[in-house]
Amino acid sequence: MPIANTIREALSSSSMIRKMFEEGNQLKKQYGNDKVFDFSIGNPDIEPPPAFHEVLCRLATEDKKGSHGYMPNAGYADVRTALAEKAGREHGVSLDATHLIMAVGAAGGLNVVLKAILNPGDEALVSRPYFMEYKAYTSNHGGCLVEVDALPDFSLDIPALVAALSPKTAAVLINSPHNPTGRVYPAADIARLADALRKHGAACGRYPYLVADEPYREIAYNIEVPPVLCAYDESIVVNSYSKSLSLPGERIGYIVVSPTASDKDALINALIYATRVLGFVNAPALMQRIVAELTHARVDVAVYERRRDAFKQALDAAGIAYSEPEGAFYLFCKVPDSAPFYGNDRAFVDALKQQLILGVPGSSFGKPGWVRFAYCVDEKLIHASAPAFKKVMTSGL
Repeated sequence: MPIANTIREALSSSSMIRKMFEEGNQLKKQYGNDKVFDFSIGNPDIEPPPAFHEVLCRLATEDKKGSHGYMPNAGYADVRTALAEKAGREHGVSLDATHLIMAVGAAGGLNVVLKAILNPGDEALVSRPYFMEYKAYTSNHGGCLVEVDALPDFSLDIPALVAALSPKTAAVLINSPHNPTGRVYPAADIARLADALRKHGAACGRYPYLVADEPYREIAYNIEVPPVLCAYDESIVVNSYSKSLSLPGERIGYIVVSPTASDKDALINALIYATRVLGFVNAPALMQRIVAELTHARVDVAVYERRRDAFKQALDAAGIAYSEPEGAFYLFCKVPDSAPFYGNDRAFVDALKQQLILGVPGSSFGKPGWVRFAYCVDEKLIHASAPAFKKVMTSGL
């Protein structure tokens, strides 16, 4: 039997990140781990904080009846209370357990949100470049992703976003700190966007949701990540512990709804229902209980900052331009406009691969002419890659 046409089409343009990751694994088998400079995937290599292991061992050895059984689809009430207090501190609002739903990572959370708010043909706006899976998440639920170019410094182009708003706009999706650019949107931009959404809603009768994807919120370099929930009534925040606690494989996160959202109870009930019918049922029980005890823990961000600086030195020495990352763990680099690359990101990625450097072409993020490098790797590997970057840049001269 044939597979679905939508899946067949998606497979033909499947994630370049995963493709480069798999190629990296093959190259490592051939040349050795220390000879391949794999900057393709944002897979945190820093171990979770010691507190995580302590709580994990204690809870895993408990013999408490029902501790691995079903719970309400939204998650344990005490866990949601603890995380609501954390999210309230971050976003400057008063939250309780009723405002928060546990999710299977940020990806699961975003799919739950889009399932709950999209009607067929609805649109979600996003600033380009953007995390490539947003398009699939939107189409999963009958929606269409509308891409709006960011400003040259990769900040939000508010007038362009306003121009793209329509009665079909169900949501504006933002990601700060940003993947792939590392940009942190300032509070003034969030306020301007919120004001624009309020005016649009008053004019057409439909107030779009402002959906903030925040898995990198706690990985920022001497800069504040502004709150969203206090800026706009119709806001929803999705977060996870994949990056802040280095737990990407455990798939644990949460969704928070603004306490001032209109039809808040209906929205929360929709999110809970979507969690169930999408097949998640509930977030992992053990991980829920663990993260509830770690609301003040996070990985050492200074490690990522040192790696960023080491990577910048390697790129500066090679003459490769980049956007200065304010958060997350990516460097978004400009492909040289001169020979032999002429701004062609895929040609540049191929040349890098010849020197065993793996990056992801910017066209995968909707931004041709750029390449993303993830620096969640050992700092020694970053330093060791510097001669290879130089060789790529001089190979065509």
